[in-house]
Amino acid sequence: MIYEMHERKNAEGIFAGWNETIIWACLQGVMGHVYADHIENPSSAMAILGDFCFFAGKPSEELVAFKPAWCRQNFIIAVGQNDAWAQMIEKYYGTRAKKVVRYAMKKEQDIFDKNKLKRIVSQLPSEYTINIMDEASYLDCKKEPWCRDLVSQFADWQTYQSFGVGVVIRKGGVIVSGASSYSAYLGGIEIEIDTREEYRRRGLAFICGAMLILACLDRGLYPSWDAQNLWSVALAKKLGYHLDYEYDAYEIYGYGGAV
Repeated sequence: MIYEMHERKNAEGIFAGWNETIIWACLQGVMGHVYADHIENPSSAMAILGDFCFFAGKPSEELVAFKPAWCRQNFIIAVGQNDAWAQMIEKYYGTRAKKVVRYAMKKEQDIFDKNKLKRIVSQLPSEYTINIMDEASYLDCKKEPWCRDLVSQFADWQTYQSFGVGVVIRKGGVIVSGASSYSAYLGGIEIEIDTREEYRRRGLAFICGAMLILACLDRGLYPSWDAQNLWSVALAKKLGYHLDYEYDAYEIYGYGGAV
């Protein structure tokens, strides 16, 4: 039997030492959900938020197969705490699970050069404008599939305003690039950067990233960065981050349900 944990602190020990902000957000109750095999003394647990699902504790096929009733998506990125979890994910999902490598950037305080970041932002060509995410931009992002993930994990503007922060670049009044909070935890955010396809490779993501980091620093928030690919790693390094480690994840197509 799988239970949703409302006293999320009971699962803190299982996830201890896992330096992942999405897990922190779930355990803190800011966003996401935590499920486990026991409400008070769990031996296996799962933290799920948006497109990400993290498994910890004793490997459990029941938990790997579990899909919350509220979850309507058929795609999820699953990450196991160790090789035993990875093997269980592969065994259960088979060809529906695509193994990929992701890159965790170090979470280091006081490493960002504010003057450098300001110079990067100043390089924005005059035909563009860059602004902090406001309610109008939040609503515009929700309308466009390519930039929806900049705000999609926040139920409404009020929630985003309370926990998130973001920036958008517009051209002719239309959003063409943005950097924002994919998720938020107490003390920081997980960065999401997206650019409209026809405006990519123009340095807009670089500029958005620089301004978002500055906005986070002004608010006392840490801008955490987890890279999907080596391009993202290179961009993060240009902004001041350092690579921490690589890790395996599984992109699951056909999430939940019987094999």
